[in-house]
Amino acid sequence: MPAKLKKGALVRVIKEKLENSVEAKASDQRFPSYIFESKGEILEMNDEYALIRFYVPTPSVWLRLDQLEPIE
Repeated sequence: MPAKLKKGALVRVIKEKLENSVEAKASDQRFPSYIFESKGEILEMNDEYALIRFYVPTPSVWLRLDQLEPIE
């Protein structure tokens, strides 16, 4: 799946992969519902992470590529 992800792509967060991740265990696990219910756009990428902008008035967030799925 990460091969399909690229800058500018619309994505959705995979709830199961984010909730059980090392990143979630290291921070507040009360994720806002918009992360899972709305689409986001990839602004930047590196080998493992993507910077996602959601279309709500919140800051962008870095998430692992395997925690994202493309929206077609």
